[in-house]
Amino acid sequence: MEPPSSTLIAGTPARSGRPRATSRADLERLGFELFARQGFDETTVDDIAGAAGISRRTFFRYFASKNDLVWGDFEQQLARLRDLLDAADANTPVMDALREAVVEFNRFDATDVPWHRQRMQLILTVPTLQADATLRYASWRAIVTEFVAKRMGLPTSEVLPRLFGYTLLAAAIAAYEHWLADEEAQLSDLLDLAIRQVTDGLGAV
Repeated sequence: MEPPSSTLIAGTPARSGRPRATSRADLERLGFELFARQGFDETTVDDIAGAAGISRRTFFRYFASKNDLVWGDFEQQLARLRDLLDAADANTPVMDALREAVVEFNRFDATDVPWHRQRMQLILTVPTLQADATLRYASWRAIVTEFVAKRMGLPTSEVLPRLFGYTLLAAAIAAYEHWLADEEAQLSDLLDLAIRQVTDGLGAV
C-alpha cells in the first residue's frame, strides 16, 4: 500500500475531533483499521466515510465500492506488471522472465509490508471478496497469457499461453498463502521458489 499522498479530499468536518482523511491512501488505512476491528462485512462505506470525516459522496470520488478500497489502485499495478514483462530481455527464457517480473511486481518497502499483508489476508480469506477477486485475477492472468503468446508466436486463445497464465497465478497464490501463514517468511523468496518449481514442469515447453 502506498504511503499517504498530498492529494486533498474536500469533505465534511471530522467527527469526534478526529482530523479528516487527506488522501486516497489515508482512506485505505482507515478502512483497514475498521475491517480489523469490526470485520469486512460488518463495516460499511458510511462507517469509513464517518471515520475519515468526509461525506459518503466524497468517498465514492475515490473508490467505486468498498471492495475497490481493499484492492487499491489495481489497474495501475497491472500496468506496472505489463511494463515489467515488456522490458524483459528477448533472450531471457520465458519462465525466467515471468519469475523475475512477478517477484519484482510483488516487492514492497518494509514499511508497506504490514498493510499489504492485511490487504492480501482480506482478499484471500473473505468470501465476499472472492467473486471480485476472480475478475481481477483474470486481468492479471491475461497479461501473463499475452506475454507468453507473443513469445511463442501463438494466439492468446491457444491452450499453452493459457496454461502459463493459470499456472503462474496458482503459484503466486500458493506463495501468498504460505506468506500469510508464516510471518517470518519472505514473500519474494516464496514467489521465487514457487515459480522455479513450476519452471521444472513448463520450462521445456
